[in-house]
Amino acid sequence: MSKETSISKQSIGKTIAAKLKDYHMLVKFRLSFIVVFSAGIGYLFAGGEQSSFFLFLAGGFLITAASNAINQIIESDTDKLMTRTADRPLAAGRMQSTEAIIAAGLMAVSGIAILWVWFNTLSALLGALSLISYAFLYTPMKKVSPIAVFIGAFPGAMPPLIGCAAAAGGINDLAILLFSVQFVWQFPHFWSIAWVAADDYAKGGFHLLPSIKGRSKTSALYIVIYTILLIPVSLLMYLLGYTGWISALIVFITGILFLLQTIKLYRSSEIKDARSLMFGSFLYLPIVLIALLVDQI
Repeated sequence: MSKETSISKQSIGKTIAAKLKDYHMLVKFRLSFIVVFSAGIGYLFAGGEQSSFFLFLAGGFLITAASNAINQIIESDTDKLMTRTADRPLAAGRMQSTEAIIAAGLMAVSGIAILWVWFNTLSALLGALSLISYAFLYTPMKKVSPIAVFIGAFPGAMPPLIGCAAAAGGINDLAILLFSVQFVWQFPHFWSIAWVAADDYAKGGFHLLPSIKGRSKTSALYIVIYTILLIPVSLLMYLLGYTGWISALIVFITGILFLLQTIKLYRSSEIKDARSLMFGSFLYLPIVLIALLVDQI
């Protein structure tokens, strides 16, 4: 092998690796994984066939990835202004919007088609609704009003609903309860992120904390209130006889620990405590969902 050939292969390898990294950022892989995880929990909760489980996850991942890509297409100019998003492929100029639009379209069509063909119409329609509401309602509303968090909580809580619909062919009490847990969880979760990134968000024209004063006692109080509400909502599965007492105990303890983090933020108003709360929110949801699934009656 000549030296020129070796260098050429290394260059191609680096180019491919860089492109894969850009697509990893475009679809927000970690966020997509969390979303698909909760959809998978809903699917298993509703008794979905295990042989189709990974196909369902693939469909859900493609829809979520498309939503995230469209979000970045719409916000590419805004992303350039914020430190945390300036290196995204569109904002940094490493990817053209035409490429991102084609990729998003292919992922959206493929994901919805998987749910429609291999599962049922309802799950496909819910998947399409979650994409549309996230990309075309929540995303532009972020610059208009903090009410965007409320709007975004609907598509954010739909994954377990989609999972239940794919498995059972309909929406039952179980699906609504799982939706409710994830819906209420969205508020302390997203507001903790907004607290940490408030200065950066302001550069992009986003003001997403519940109080017009931004990082304030009022915003912190809202976070505390919604976390208090989250505890009984998460216990409804036990109270209505869907799960046992072991998961109820885990849910209650996890909820109290989560609540203590919000109280700490209320007392201090420190960014470091908001960051701890943010990481706590990332732990709360999978712990609760796994506990409920394992302890299902």
